Amino acid sequence: MKKKTLVTAGIGLLSILALSACGNDSSDTSADTEDGRTRITWLNILHTASPPNDTIVNKIEEKTNTELTFNWIPDASKEERLTTALASNELGDIVTLQIAMLKNSSVRNALKSGVFWDVSEYLADYKNLSQISEDRIEAASIDGALYGVPMQKDYARAGLVIRKDWLDNLGLEVPDTLDELYEVAKQFTENDPDGNGVDDTVGFGDRAPSDIRYTSFKLFTSYYGAPNGWKVESNGQFTPEFDTDEYMKAMNFSRDLFENGYLAQDFAVTQKTDQQEQFAQGKTGIYTGMIDIKNLKNMGKDIQPDMELVPVNKISDGEDGDYHVWSEGNGVGGLLAFPKSSVKDEAQLKKLLQFVDELLEEDMYKLMTGGIEGTHYQLQDDGAIEYIDMDLWQQEVQPLSSSRPSEVTFSFKDADPEKELSNQLVKENEQFVVLDPTVPLDSEKNNEVGSEIEKIMIDATVQYIMGQIDEDGFEQAISNWRAQGGDQIAKEYEEAYKAAQ
Repeated sequence: MKKKTLVTAGIGLLSILALSACGNDSSDTSADTEDGRTRITWLNILHTASPPNDTIVNKIEEKTNTELTFNWIPDASKEERLTTALASNELGDIVTLQIAMLKNSSVRNALKSGVFWDVSEYLADYKNLSQISEDRIEAASIDGALYGVPMQKDYARAGLVIRKDWLDNLGLEVPDTLDELYEVAKQFTENDPDGNGVDDTVGFGDRAPSDIRYTSFKLFTSYYGAPNGWKVESNGQFTPEFDTDEYMKAMNFSRDLFENGYLAQDFAVTQKTDQQEQFAQGKTGIYTGMIDIKNLKNMGKDIQPDMELVPVNKISDGEDGDYHVWSEGNGVGGLLAFPKSSVKDEAQLKKLLQFVDELLEEDMYKLMTGGIEGTHYQLQDDGAIEYIDMDLWQQEVQPLSSSRPSEVTFSFKDADPEKELSNQLVKENEQFVVLDPTVPLDSEKNNEVGSEIEKIMIDATVQYIMGQIDEDGFEQAISNWRAQGGDQIAKEYEEAYKAAQ
């Protein structure tokens, strides 16, 4: 039997790819097999410890009349490995480019220089690809060109998880405004919400803001109505979010929480797993990350068997009553791209697009999400999914779940009611999502120094929250950011935005 999965770790990517059982030589890829199946190699990202065996891959091949070879790049080294593959033109027929990778300068330059096919004019010819929303296509495009099939994700998954039992113990309602949220954090800190007679709880847990998007602070900026990354003025000028009144309001809110002890004092050095453990152990009562609710319940069930949780996605500033939530990637998780070095002509490209189109069918979603019904999962009377053998699912199905071209077209109902509610609230977020205007835009200066100078503002935000600098100190940080490339980035985004209008 041919080897269908290969992890590109331990030795150079070029050498590994050359050893693939089906081969990645451009003259061999996308060629039909003797029995008429389309041969496809897929350079993909591995988010699990090991790749899947052939159980589900065989089913995918059967349903799509293909012969698949996956070349897996471990997530931890994806950018390095992809850069090597780009340099050597050893990419396979399909390449998974995650949304974060699209900001990588090597990847960005490869896309703009024509390494991959522009598929803009082809999607309308396919049943499912033609249904991808225009805003997702816009978000996935660069300078008006679409260098792959957008991987569709929910627009916004952000929200809170709050200890419902603690609310009940203190006679509090689920908060709907920032003032109410502040009061919950205060009461969770000061009024012994777990009833153990010990002063050992804090309202908000949080994590180290190496990527500030996943902290409570990023949610606060949404609640106050701040832009998502950048604000586009009426004249087309770009203003960074941290130079807006709403951002300052969010910083003052966080600063007040921290000064009064309602925000974990060690948040700046706490990692996500530690934040989760603190919540599961009953040390904190508000967690940032609504989609983690089921995992939090599982972590805490043996420690706090009576723990009750509630997901919350809507908090207003209390002034206009409106809700806002930031979007990561504007509903796009990346691209499934087709290298011209492997895909030599339009006929080959159309076969690959047909394959991706078939992956968007409901039966394929179920296969790549749940596995084989009766083997990996079964459906309860209410239609909720129940896994039969979690270990088997993790081995055979889970590694493929991140390869789905869409996570939004279909879904399974979750058997856990709080998780299912969380899933529904993620869908509701679409009604008041705040998109990032720079996702489809390009800035050479941002590609060059954006990540580096972003750290200036992350550090200054944390220092302000912790009371280590005042407003003047924060303004100085903005000046430093501008001088080190920020003004140029804003100018280039403005030019790209106007050119796209």
